[in-house]
Amino acid sequence: MYQFSRSIYRELAPEVTGDRRDAGVQGRRRLLNACESAVERLASDRHYFARPERSLFKDVRTLFPLGSQMRVYGVIERHIRLAGEWVDAQADAGLACDGSQLCCSASTRRGTPCQRVPVPGSRYCPSHKHLDESFEATAA
Repeated sequence: MYQFSRSIYRELAPEVTGDRRDAGVQGRRRLLNACESAVERLASDRHYFARPERSLFKDVRTLFPLGSQMRVYGVIERHIRLAGEWVDAQADAGLACDGSQLCCSASTRRGTPCQRVPVPGSRYCPSHKHLDESFEATAA
C-alpha cells in the first residue's frame, strides 16, 4: 500500500503552500502523514471506511490554494479508487494486503478470532457465512 500513498504525495507535494519558510516542509509532512494513514486505513478497514477520498481531502485541503483544490480532489479520488480496486482484487484472491492468507472476520465462542479462510467475495468462512447474509438482509 506504500506505493499508493507515495504516488498521491509525489503528485501533490509541489503544490503545498506555506506563509513562512518552514511552513512548506511542515505542510508536506502533514500531507504525507495524511496520505499514509488514509491508505493504511483503506487497506485494514475497507468495509468501514465509506468515503476515503473525501476523508483524505478534508484532512489536506487547507494545505493547497483555493484555485488548485479541484485538481487535488481529482488526484486523490483517482489514486484512492485504484488503491480500493487493488485491495478488492487481493481480497477476491483470498489474500490480505501484505500477501498473507485472509482470515474470517468472526469470533469464536471463546472470543478468539476465527482462523478459517473466508468464502471468496465474503468476509466470513462457511461456518460464519450467516453473519454476512443477516447483515445484508437487515440493510435492505
